[in-house]
Amino acid sequence: MTHLKFLFQKENYIDAVDPALYGSFIEHIGRAVYSGIYEPGHKSSDEKGYREDVAKLIKELNISTVRYPGGNFVSGYHWRDGIGPQDQRPVRLDYAWLTKETNQFGIHEFAEWAEKNSITPMIAVNLGTGTPQEAGYFIEYCNVKEGTTLSNLRQQHGRYKPYGFKLWCLGNEMDGAWQTCHLDAEDYVKKARETAKILRWVDRDIKLVACGSSSSLQHTFPEWDRIVLEGLYEQIDYLSCHHYFENRTGNPQDFLASFVQMDNFIHTIVATADYVKAKLRSKKTMMISFDEWNIWSIDGEPWQDYFTDHKRLYEVAPPILEQRYTFLDALVFGGLMCSLINHCDRVKMASLAQLVNVIAPILTQPGGEAIKQTIFWPFQMVSQFGRGVALRYFARVPVIDTVHGASKTIQSAAVFNEETQQIAFFALNTDPEKAFDVTFNLEDFGVTSIERHVALYGEDLDACNTFEQPDNVIPKILPLSDEGRINKQVSLPPLSWNMVVLNVNQ
Repeated sequence: MTHLKFLFQKENYIDAVDPALYGSFIEHIGRAVYSGIYEPGHKSSDEKGYREDVAKLIKELNISTVRYPGGNFVSGYHWRDGIGPQDQRPVRLDYAWLTKETNQFGIHEFAEWAEKNSITPMIAVNLGTGTPQEAGYFIEYCNVKEGTTLSNLRQQHGRYKPYGFKLWCLGNEMDGAWQTCHLDAEDYVKKARETAKILRWVDRDIKLVACGSSSSLQHTFPEWDRIVLEGLYEQIDYLSCHHYFENRTGNPQDFLASFVQMDNFIHTIVATADYVKAKLRSKKTMMISFDEWNIWSIDGEPWQDYFTDHKRLYEVAPPILEQRYTFLDALVFGGLMCSLINHCDRVKMASLAQLVNVIAPILTQPGGEAIKQTIFWPFQMVSQFGRGVALRYFARVPVIDTVHGASKTIQSAAVFNEETQQIAFFALNTDPEKAFDVTFNLEDFGVTSIERHVALYGEDLDACNTFEQPDNVIPKILPLSDEGRINKQVSLPPLSWNMVVLNVNQ
């Protein structure tokens, strides 16, 4: 047994964790919308068609924001297609995912669903086939109270008060050659700058997110980010970044170290932003919106057949990108969440991509049940208890060599919630054989005690939750001895994701 000591001091903190760090993403792709969050006629659906069984699980995840309607989809999407009477909406071909879009779910339905679930919308505008003027018309329709053609049109459609959307994304992944009407960085800056001007002329209270790099693997990274920031620094509030993580080497230890790749990605973006700040002599510090992230095992997924079978192209809501997450995926996911918390001084928003069915923590059957995938659990734990101030710590943690470089065997994060007077300690043990005894030094916080220790652990790294066996991988409450409570000591099992909740001055 290896013993580790973690020292926390009340005034040695990173920053407050913005609730927007626990956001997600709904795109018109696969079954994310149709038979995901929206399925008229389903036994659990309300009178508007929103699945309440899914809504219940979303509530458990404590989702703060949802980015919509894309994603790659948005770069060929016309927002007017999704407004007005549903029986009059056009059916379109979606170039991004080679599917057929019925437009039965549009901006009105999304806003209604978001309000019903107490979610803050993050709206993306089309900077692919779209124009700055169309983006201006979009925000006018959504946010102007009355007295213009488009605000009056919204009222005619039954929505009398404005939607009041305050978070707007200036396109999606425009650095990607896969994007409909992909732009180079200089051309994106020109288009995004003019769009930002119009959006702010319509509503001065909005926050704007510009497209940063869509992966650290892009050959334009981080030069894209530098050019975009130099051209848009004073026009935007956040720079976006996207990254998906997969087991490229087939070695679980490399995969478990994915948090190192995320850390390096964020460090580089922050360094680039700070360079531009210095170059422009700006007083503003640029914040990051990590508005697409998840585990996505691309190779060998069945959804790839959809794009190669020409007879299947342009179906309505086909089941694509429906990854079945494993216990190993959940462990990696937990490590990534720790990285987001540990960078909360600069990463103020994040969107888990996606929310339902498509590489998602929630999986549904059309007309059937909804289950929690393995990655549901680390997100749920952190979003519930990771509210407050992220703490720095002192600890000597062993490291191992991985494809990403030196990696800590214990990846962790801690958050102090002054309102509840609790510290939540989250930890991933990447060692396949060793348990680690962890002792917490919290003298600076006064009298403290351990309330609970919850963990995901097991021997089968490939274990999944299925509709037949939805509880294959679920967290378990570990017993605490009286001595462990008093000495503030717990044992982290080999290959485990852990949450330890400690009470302060109680």
